Amino acid sequence: MIEKIPFIKNTQFNHFFLLAGPCVVESEENVMFIAEKVAEITEKLKIPYIFKASYKKANRSRLDSFSGIGDEKALKILRKVQETFHLPIVTDIHSAEEAAMAAEYVDILQIPAFLCRQTDLLVAAAKTGKFVNIKKGQFLSGASMQHAAQKVVDAGNTNVMLTDRGTMFGYHDLIVDYRSIPEMQQFGFPVILDITHSLQQPNKAEGVTGGRPDMIETIAKAGIAVGVDGLFLETHPNPAQAKSDGANMLHLNYLENLLIKLLAIRKAIL
Repeated sequence: MIEKIPFIKNTQFNHFFLLAGPCVVESEENVMFIAEKVAEITEKLKIPYIFKASYKKANRSRLDSFSGIGDEKALKILRKVQETFHLPIVTDIHSAEEAAMAAEYVDILQIPAFLCRQTDLLVAAAKTGKFVNIKKGQFLSGASMQHAAQKVVDAGNTNVMLTDRGTMFGYHDLIVDYRSIPEMQQFGFPVILDITHSLQQPNKAEGVTGGRPDMIETIAKAGIAVGVDGLFLETHPNPAQAKSDGANMLHLNYLENLLIKLLAIRKAIL
């Protein structure tokens, strides 16, 4: 499937590309439903689409938080999405040992923001030959991400993507510094804006992450206006019932209207 995503390497693509799906694989039924709906929308709007879902969540606030349905079971569901809808797949990995395993099932290995400086993880992901999407740490500037990307390149893999997901601003808020987008584009890699995670309100006292989904459209419009190459967002047919990150997700029913607005902005600035 990796050969079917040439738009990732073309940072002058007229449209933006989209990484979207649920936060985590909750069930086969849920994943297949979301993949089908988003694929229909993006095909109609001619937006290149990559399905995303974590096969497990290794970074949760509490021990009793949902972390997954089982690694192999979840990865097999992602493969089914790939084969059924002919979509490239992106999922997170959290340790060097996971890289080769996940690479058997998906096209893009995603490095979580808190782990973006972990050399062993970056090198292991690079050695799979898959695309490596490195999320910018909330504690880093856009310019600092050159070093994370260079570790992947030095390990023999130039298939790098960089994703901004906001910068720490106090204890419970993130701010998107849009200067980071052109800064990271100067490195020659596609740059993505993670809309929904940029609106998280993490580490609250009760151990449940909050969010500002009412600001999704605002963040997305600004990212497109700045010229970002791709957008990342999490979507769900019932965010209130999502097992992870529901507080900052976009309701699936709102996705098409948002994308139509974003296409209009992109067309206006070309």
